[in-house]
Amino acid sequence: MTVPVQAPGQPINRKIAEELGVGERQVTVAVDLLDGGATVPFIARYRKEATGALDDAQLRTLEERLEYLRELEERRAVILESVRSQGKLDEVLEAQILAADSKARLEDIYLPYKPKRRTKAQIAREAGLEPLADDLLAHPEHDPHQEAASYVDEARGVADVAAALDGARAILSERFAEDADLIGGLRERMWAGGRLVSRVREGQEEAGTKFADYFDVS
Repeated sequence: MTVPVQAPGQPINRKIAEELGVGERQVTVAVDLLDGGATVPFIARYRKEATGALDDAQLRTLEERLEYLRELEERRAVILESVRSQGKLDEVLEAQILAADSKARLEDIYLPYKPKRRTKAQIAREAGLEPLADDLLAHPEHDPHQEAASYVDEARGVADVAAALDGARAILSERFAEDADLIGGLRERMWAGGRLVSRVREGQEEAGTKFADYFDVS
C-alpha cells in the first residue's frame, strides 16, 4: 500500500479554504501567486480565472491568515524542539502542542517549559515548600499559619511562618499562571466581559487638561 505524501502547505491551505468556504485548489493557486510576488489587487483583477474569482476581501483575509498560520507552524516547530531537548515531551504534551490552533494557546502550553530565570517559586521549591502549597490548596479549611509552622527552617532560608506562606503563595501563583486551560479561559472571559475604566487622579485635573476626554471613561 502506498501512502500519499502530503505537501508542506496543504494543511494550511485546507484550513484557510474551510474558513473562507471556498475550494482548496482556489486557495492553493492564490498562495502560489502571493508567494511569487503578486499583490492582492493584481490577483483580484487579473487572475480571476485561476483563483475561481476570489474577490479582494477574500484574498486579503487569505493573505493575513496565511502569514499567521505559517508563523504559528514555525513557532510550533521551535517549541516542540525546545521541549524535546529538555526530555519532557511525552505523547500527551505533544498532542496538546500539535492541537493548539492559536499563538496564544501555543504559548500558554509552552509557558511551564519555557527557559526562564530563577523565580521566587523555584526558590521556594528548593526550600521544600511545595508540599505546603499542595496542602493549602487541597485543604482550604486548614489553618495556614499552623500548617506553615512546621516548614520554618532558617538553614533553608525559611526564617518564619510568614516566609513559608510567601513561598507557598509564590508556588501556587506560578502554577496558576502556567495552567494553559485556566489562562485561556480567563483571557476569553476578560475579552467577553471585561471593562476598562479611566479616572483622573484627585488634584490633577488642571495638570491633565489635555487628557480631559479620559477623565471619566468606561
